[in-house]
Amino acid sequence: MAERRIVLHFPKELLDQPVISTTVSRYDVGFNILRANITQDQEGLMVLGLQGELGEIESAIEFMRDQGVRVQPLDQDVVRDDEVCTDCGACIVVCPTGALSMDLESREVNFDAEKCVACGICVPVCPPRAMSIHF
Repeated sequence: MAERRIVLHFPKELLDQPVISTTVSRYDVGFNILRANITQDQEGLMVLGLQGELGEIESAIEFMRDQGVRVQPLDQDVVRDDEVCTDCGACIVVCPTGALSMDLESREVNFDAEKCVACGICVPVCPPRAMSIHF
């Protein structure tokens, strides 16, 4: 079983359409809503984890794009600037998923985008502002 974490941008014309439920039933994929911000008459944003067979996930993503949803990988939106990061570790303490961790030998902070759910908690606690989210 494969998993893909994606960011969905819904135009306001699609906010009242059952895009996710249609996708899930049509392509036999499971989903986990990691974050959502949907406001009537505005663009909707959803961070979604899709689980299933890789081919079905890819087909589901293509279907959502065909419906008018802008789809992009989560790791394009959550960014750590390695040149700015001082490896202080402040972000590690607040990260609820373990996406940020300390390498005990090198004392460097590691960022695993696959574990990240784009909660944004790390952004304000980072003293040099090395973490950012670009939705």
